[in-house]
Amino acid sequence: MKKIIAHAVTLVLLSASAALAEDKVPLTTKLPDPLFVGTPVPITIPNLEPEVKKWPEFMVPAGTVNLAAGKKVTASDNDPVVGTLDLVTDGDKAGDEGSWVELGKGKQWVQIDLEKDADIYAVVVWHYHSQARVYRDVVVQVSDDPTFNKDVTTIYDNSAAGQDRPYIETRFGKLIDAKGVKGRYVRLYSNGNTTNKMNHYIEVEVFGKPAA
Repeated sequence: MKKIIAHAVTLVLLSASAALAEDKVPLTTKLPDPLFVGTPVPITIPNLEPEVKKWPEFMVPAGTVNLAAGKKVTASDNDPVVGTLDLVTDGDKAGDEGSWVELGKGKQWVQIDLEKDADIYAVVVWHYHSQARVYRDVVVQVSDDPTFNKDVTTIYDNSAAGQDRPYIETRFGKLIDAKGVKGRYVRLYSNGNTTNKMNHYIEVEVFGKPAA
């Protein structure tokens, strides 16, 4: 009798595992066209990630959507040098002029209000991909506090204190595993780049589901 029960339990667990596996789907997004212009400038930054040549395979729960689409964006720089903050979530990922917002020099951030708590599985960011460059001190955080003074989870950090490696901007953006973190606000930092001291954002996508 015990063997029968154990076998039944095993079958249930295997069935549950199979259901969970079937509930995962590849994350997809519409990618912008290639737009590298000019002569590439060699980038010599220590510990640099290999340049991304294709969209990575990344599995997310079925029903995951871009929660950031059309959502309100605020920033540390209230008067962008170029463009407007709504460009960050407008769905336009092209790298040509008119598709990106430029913030001032030094450490700057943009913040997206998802309007309600969500389970976040991935964040994808496009800074500027018409030229190969590396943005410095890229940090991505999630919180329920709009001031980010408490309950902050860091999901990416390639600053001097972080564990992640710097990367070269491409049309594939940077896909960041958020590991299902819960939160309402997503904040992204940068601190200039290898071409100039300015900070740019073309698009940010936040993939997840509204929290139960």
